[in-house]
Amino acid sequence: MRSLPSPLLAVTDRHGLSRPLMETVQALLDGGVRWVWFRDRDLDPEARRALGAGLAGRIRTAGAFLTVGGDVALARALGADGVHLGGGTGPDMVASARAALGPDALIGVSAHAPVEVEAAALAGADYVTLSPIYPTASKPGYGPALGPGGIAAACRVGLPVVALGGITPDRIPECRDAGAAGIAVMGGLMRAPDPAAAARNFLAPWAE
Repeated sequence: MRSLPSPLLAVTDRHGLSRPLMETVQALLDGGVRWVWFRDRDLDPEARRALGAGLAGRIRTAGAFLTVGGDVALARALGADGVHLGGGTGPDMVASARAALGPDALIGVSAHAPVEVEAAALAGADYVTLSPIYPTASKPGYGPALGPGGIAAACRVGLPVVALGGITPDRIPECRDAGAAGIAVMGGLMRAPDPAAAARNFLAPWAE
């Protein structure tokens, strides 16, 4: 089973921030974040590439790991360490991403049920994000929250599962105990008054 760069995956979202995204990500890196998923897919390609290049430089300087959401060509252009693909990704898409990014690239796939985790494993993904684990406003439309039981069921597939959706520091122990290899957090980090402190709060339970 492939090991993950960190038990905490910070998911970018520049909307609703009181500061530029670059400053927020730098604060997260200062707080110990070592794995960033550059999402922000609503930008036009040129603007997304420019923003991604700035983030990639900071992430690389911190010795952290960069995953790009949904765009293999951009991931390659930025020299990213991996790419995160959408649900329903098949073997051809995973193979194509690995060919473009190299054999060591970390390829993730979004899943919303254990059966989708099985499909991602068969497609050759290295890990999945599973969501929503808890009720969350940012992941509507995917049915009821899966809870720790959903994590446990997904983990039986044998692929590293990163829990996503409504994760707070106090919920991390039950996610970990259910078998999650890590957690992915967007709003709890992006919109925190003090992102560095928030990062430390999310990382602390994993060290216990």
